[in-house]
Amino acid sequence: MSIRITAARTNSPQLSSAAQETKKSSSSSFLKLVEKAAGKSEKSRSMDAVFSDAAEKYHVPLNLLKAVAKAESGFQADAVSSCGAEGIMQLMPSTASALGVSNAFDPEQNIMGGAKYLGQLLQSYGGNAKLSLAAYNAGSGNVKKYGGIPPFRETQNYVQKVLRYAGEDISAQGEPLAPSSVSSSQTVSEAEDSATEWSGTDGLSFSTADYQLFVRLFIQKLEDEALGRAQQGIGTLVED
Repeated sequence: MSIRITAARTNSPQLSSAAQETKKSSSSSFLKLVEKAAGKSEKSRSMDAVFSDAAEKYHVPLNLLKAVAKAESGFQADAVSSCGAEGIMQLMPSTASALGVSNAFDPEQNIMGGAKYLGQLLQSYGGNAKLSLAAYNAGSGNVKKYGGIPPFRETQNYVQKVLRYAGEDISAQGEPLAPSSVSSSQTVSEAEDSATEWSGTDGLSFSTADYQLFVRLFIQKLEDEALGRAQQGIGTLVED
C-alpha cells in the first residue's frame, strides 16, 4: 500500500505576476545593496595594509600619511573637491598623472600616489613635516614664495590639523568608502568639520525604517519561495 502525502494549499490569495515581480525586484535590489556594502567593507578592512605598504615603500611616517588622508578626504575614495582634487589623498589630475596614477578613484593607486608625493616633499624639505604639509596643501611654489608656511588661513589650519591627527591612533578600517560628509560640490576642508551621519553605499542612510523594510522584504521573499515550491510540487512526499 502506498500513502501519498501532499502539502496543504495556502489559503492566501495568489499574487498577480506583476505584484510578485515587483516584490522580487524590491527584495533583489535591497539584497544587492547589502552585498555592495559588504564588498566595500572588505575593501576598507584592507586599507590599513595599503597605508602601511605605501609608507614603507616611500619612507613616509605611517601616521603622517594617514593623517593627510583623514584631513584631505576622511578616507573617502570618491571624494572630489571643488577645485578638482580627487580620491583619498586628494590628488589633482595633473599631479596624479605625473605620479603614475591612472585611476585616482582606485584607493590603492591613490594612496600610493599620495605617499610618493608626500615622500618627495619630505625629501625636498629635509624631513620638515610642516613645510611638506604646507606644500602638499598650497603648492611648493607658495612655500618658496613666502619662505615658509604661506600666510593662508586654510593652509595654516591644515598643517595644524594634520599634525594633530598624526599624534592620534588613526585607523582607516572603520571608514566607509562611499561618500558621506564630502560631496562633489564641497571642498574637503568645508565638509570635514561639519557634523556627519553614517551613510551606506551610494550615500543612502540606513534608518530603523530601512531595516524594517528589509525584514518585510525578507519575509515576503521566503513566502514567495515557499509558494513557488508548493506550485511546482516540491512539497509532495511519497512513501511506498
